[in-house]
Amino acid sequence: MRILSSAVASLVLMGSLGAAFADDVVVLKPEEQTIVREYVNKQPLASVNLLGLELKLGSSVPDKVELREVPNIKYRVAVINDQTVLVDPETHQIVEVLH
Repeated sequence: MRILSSAVASLVLMGSLGAAFADDVVVLKPEEQTIVREYVNKQPLASVNLLGLELKLGSSVPDKVELREVPNIKYRVAVINDQTVLVDPETHQIVEVLH
């Protein structure tokens, strides 16, 4: 019985953690993605090459990377290693990689 209780407790904890991470994932609406892509096309940003930086959710972007404000979008945009990313201006963490 004790093993079963531990297993159930572990599953509940894992489920709670998964829900917490799911809340942190930023998913832009299609129209917001369009706004970002049009902005980058009209206002080309030079790509910054950062060796060793893995472009994934939660990766920290160095302060030296220029973050540009996009109208009507909470996050800032940058082009790193030829990929457009959205960055939280307060934490400098990548919140979305646009493909």
